[in-house]
Amino acid sequence: MITEEQAEQAFPDEVVTRAATRLVSVPGLDGQVALITIDNGHDHTRPSTFGPQSLVSLNAAFDEAVAAKPAAIAVTGKPFIFAVGADLSGVEQVSDPELATQIAQSGHDVFRRFTESEIPTFAFVNGAVMGGGLELALSCHYRTLSENTAAVSFPEVFLGLFPGWGGTQLLPNLIGPDAAVTVIIENALNQNKMLSVAKAAELGIVDEVLGSADYLEQSLLWLAKVLRGEITPQRKEIDRGAGWDAAIARAKSIVDGRTKGASPGAVKAVELLELARANDLDRGYAAETEALAGLLMTDTLRAGLYSFNLVNKRAKRPAGAPDKSLARKVGKIGIVGAGLMASQMALLFVRRLKVPVVLTDVDQARVDKGVSYVHDEIDKLLAKGRTSPDSANRLKALVSGSLDKAAFADADFVIEAVFEELGVKQQVFGELEQYVRPDAILATNTSSLSISAMASKLEHPERVVGFHFFNPVAVMPLLEIVRADRTDDETLATAFSLGKQLKKSSVLVKDETAFVVNRLLLRFVGEVLVAVDEGTPFEVADASLDPLGLPMSPMTLMQLVGPAIALHVGETLHGSFPDRFSVSENLRRFVEAKKTAVWQWDDKGNQSVDPEVAELWQQGDRPSTAEQVRDRALAAIAEEIRIMLDEGVVAEAQDIDLCLLLGAGWPFWLGGITPYLDRSGVSEKVNGKPFLAPGIASVPAR
Repeated sequence: MITEEQAEQAFPDEVVTRAATRLVSVPGLDGQVALITIDNGHDHTRPSTFGPQSLVSLNAAFDEAVAAKPAAIAVTGKPFIFAVGADLSGVEQVSDPELATQIAQSGHDVFRRFTESEIPTFAFVNGAVMGGGLELALSCHYRTLSENTAAVSFPEVFLGLFPGWGGTQLLPNLIGPDAAVTVIIENALNQNKMLSVAKAAELGIVDEVLGSADYLEQSLLWLAKVLRGEITPQRKEIDRGAGWDAAIARAKSIVDGRTKGASPGAVKAVELLELARANDLDRGYAAETEALAGLLMTDTLRAGLYSFNLVNKRAKRPAGAPDKSLARKVGKIGIVGAGLMASQMALLFVRRLKVPVVLTDVDQARVDKGVSYVHDEIDKLLAKGRTSPDSANRLKALVSGSLDKAAFADADFVIEAVFEELGVKQQVFGELEQYVRPDAILATNTSSLSISAMASKLEHPERVVGFHFFNPVAVMPLLEIVRADRTDDETLATAFSLGKQLKKSSVLVKDETAFVVNRLLLRFVGEVLVAVDEGTPFEVADASLDPLGLPMSPMTLMQLVGPAIALHVGETLHGSFPDRFSVSENLRRFVEAKKTAVWQWDDKGNQSVDPEVAELWQQGDRPSTAEQVRDRALAAIAEEIRIMLDEGVVAEAQDIDLCLLLGAGWPFWLGGITPYLDRSGVSEKVNGKPFLAPGIASVPAR
């Protein structure tokens, strides 16, 4: 166990979560309850975490609790927050392997006291609980959960880590290995998906869910019933044979499919879950400590922390956003178009803003289809218990359709989602100006076209802004907010305010062709397509980026985006930057043949090139190796990022990283595209200098 002096020296700037013990009397219970409350002294915007000094404090509080000889020991958090994991803010400064081992071991030393206590221990999870906080709760004998808890998860694998303070050993032996694989690996690699309160209870992570109004009092009464034998929480029977084998096989399949084995944290999580089969905490905790101490010394951890800080800090304070006091109130939304993208936007607007939303299109059938989509999705939420009947009815009543753009006369924000052709969009904006108020904002969801050109013929071009969502709208967290040549600060401030209300991470982007994500993806994937055109086999080219652990291969990404869209954006980029963006005539033939995928699969799941695609794709005789394709793709994206930064497309390289993390699924454990290019030497080779100053991201701890 790390000492208090060592903890202070190791993490001098730690925001310490203090643990305080008090004795509480409970009606009907002989003896008192030693209640430990953990609190970092900040409001809810700074959740409680565990650094070395925090663990020392919790250990001392447990000593005090035991000394009082209570009937039970319970631990809870400050209002709305239990604890959200280890404090990683000082980890990048750890350069001593022995200290890394002490930090890794200390969590086990303290949390295990709750597990092995002869006095019954209870976790009263009164709010957000993640990572190390969830491991503390699992270390207790019994657990209650407040019904209004906002977040329950193990996010470590998402960050390139693994639960290292007991999570990989305790969870599978509590809820079963397959469910543990879902929580620790599958959910984490699915954009860090959170568990709902109901799901946490269903899986058996907690024993009881209690109302939030008097949660602590009800938890204490529940504790008393457990101690009196009136309640016996049920524990699942764990299959340690074939069921465990199947769970580990599924875990390996998920890790391979999502990361191609490139994330050491995910790979180690699978190994530790397999080790948990023996239910031997001595052995399992020793393995966790050894693996965690090793990971604390790697670039992988620092890369994950860089990504984490971007998403949790920079994304909340967008660079270049105007003062939020300039934002106008938005009380009604208009959407031009009623296709799938428009309908997804309508659903998001009505769910988050709870204001009237009206869609228009060229005929009644399309309008009706768009409105029906939104209503059907709300009904699905109702069926899943994610909204109440009254709320569902209110939301559906707020969504309507019209063939007449006069329906936008009282709208505050109108966004177009029509065909991606500049003339069409100019016509739409011109028509809108005849109906909307002079102060209404006109937005476009274009993925590549010039917003300044769209606004050039308007009477009020200053109220036009780019508002670029990514598909699927409800899932993808990024919003590219594009300032055109004449966009004013009030319009821009309103766009950022709206993005925040929609719970999106917004990045300010200059009005340059395809903005950030699409421009970089097309440059990146474009090199792969060129390699195929030159004669590289599809299989080789498509697997060339596997060592990066990207969420999907280039051909799969093209299928998801849609080949026709990829071609259109590529043509637009070629028009602006013909020296760097070419248009594949093979891709053009592919689209004209109405093909949507390169691959086909047989009934056994074996993948092969669609023969029709192989027939129409005219390849050359200059094939490349996978390594050569990967090198040229990375060199191309490094060049393009440098050009974009020189053009001022975004404020800094960190904004490029943020866009690709949230809009393109760039893996967190790689730490953003620019630090990855710096670490691998590509930045220096291509541009003659790194993107980031030393110390900003993933600097080796050696």
